[in-house]
Amino acid sequence: MAPNLVLASGVILALVVALPVVFHLTKYLGAKSDSIRKNEPYESGIRSTHKDASDTFNVKFYIIGIIFLLFDVEILFMFPWAINLRELGFFGMMEMFVFMGLLIAGLVYVYKSKVLKWT
Repeated sequence: MAPNLVLASGVILALVVALPVVFHLTKYLGAKSDSIRKNEPYESGIRSTHKDASDTFNVKFYIIGIIFLLFDVEILFMFPWAINLRELGFFGMMEMFVFMGLLIAGLVYVYKSKVLKWT
């Protein structure tokens, strides 16, 4: 048998044995605090997640989520640009400056329209 195969088998066997043992030990070694407040459902700043369908819901959660997605997806366009900057040359750099200018203009618009103000 190849030495690499023996080493890999040993590492996998050690992980298969060690991980369940460690997970089982954390049940006994970890701190225990079961309280009503700890077991209460909490999601994204909303205290009670079990509401009636006719209850009102703050729209700002959705607006901030959409704004995050828009800016996050636009940032993804910058990674390939940064990698290929030398091949794109001066024209590619100017295109990205225009793109970043539009992003900054959008962010200024969002800031001035006070969408990110929570109160």
